[in-house]
Amino acid sequence: MKPISSLDELISGLKGQPPKKVVVAAGQDENTIEAAHRAAQEKIAEMILVGDGEKIRKLCAEKKLDHKAFSVVEESDDYKAGVTARNMVKEGAGDCLMKGLIGTDKYMHLILDKEQGLLPKGAVLTHLTVIDSPFYQKSHGKLLFVSDVAIIPQPDLPTKVKILEYLIQAAHSFGIEKPKAALLAANEKVSDKMPATTDAAIISKMADRGQIKGAVVDGPLALDVAISPEACEIKGLKSPVNGDADLILFPNIESGNVFYKTVTNLGGSRLAAVVVGTVVPCILTSRADDEESKFFSIALGCRLAAKK
Repeated sequence: MKPISSLDELISGLKGQPPKKVVVAAGQDENTIEAAHRAAQEKIAEMILVGDGEKIRKLCAEKKLDHKAFSVVEESDDYKAGVTARNMVKEGAGDCLMKGLIGTDKYMHLILDKEQGLLPKGAVLTHLTVIDSPFYQKSHGKLLFVSDVAIIPQPDLPTKVKILEYLIQAAHSFGIEKPKAALLAANEKVSDKMPATTDAAIISKMADRGQIKGAVVDGPLALDVAISPEACEIKGLKSPVNGDADLILFPNIESGNVFYKTVTNLGGSRLAAVVVGTVVPCILTSRADDEESKFFSIALGCRLAAKK
């Protein structure tokens, strides 16, 4: 298949396919309702909102949206709505879980619950973001897949390997057969004073030896040489990624979160975000994210669910 190179192409690729079922926990949130309505109207997902039905219908009326575009499961308590939504997905009544008005801490608790949660034993949970950047589209004509920006503060070496594998799987689901993965650090020199550089070097060697498959992997790399062939040329750096990264693995949550918020708030990027490592994709966007981000995140969840 031709690689999906923009979030618009992601939407186009879902149209005409059997829609996946997305179950929303505490769906009485304005932006979530607008995103859910759009997803249902464009037939990319079958939306099921678990929440306060009266508030959902009232918001639909205020926004002039057809509340019949999605199913509503009545539950006025946010946490109980989350439990119901989680259990519906766990029992096969949904293909993706989505956060609505429920707090992120409660949403994550439901996912991570040892008895009833959605994280398989021994799995790693991470936040994966697909970024559609005007700059990167102009220079490279493609998307960037990045992780982790929201969940894991300081991933150790085995965790970074798992995050990289999730990134590779996501890129493959978009039709990118051999994505280029950049393992970020402050520079390209390996130093025991900067653990991110030693982790990156080890992971890069693991990929060279076939322990990590399905991608071209290099690191440590600074951001400029990860995304700019000109920077590689100026620095005289020879890298298999060569400024053409598809995937970016961050050394810690600070670097990832700052990058995420910079490209969106200052760079005008559009994004889609989900939690992966779980038995189904779990859509998790920031409270500050708009309707469009939530809509694209629904699409991303459906795409990844279709490839499981």
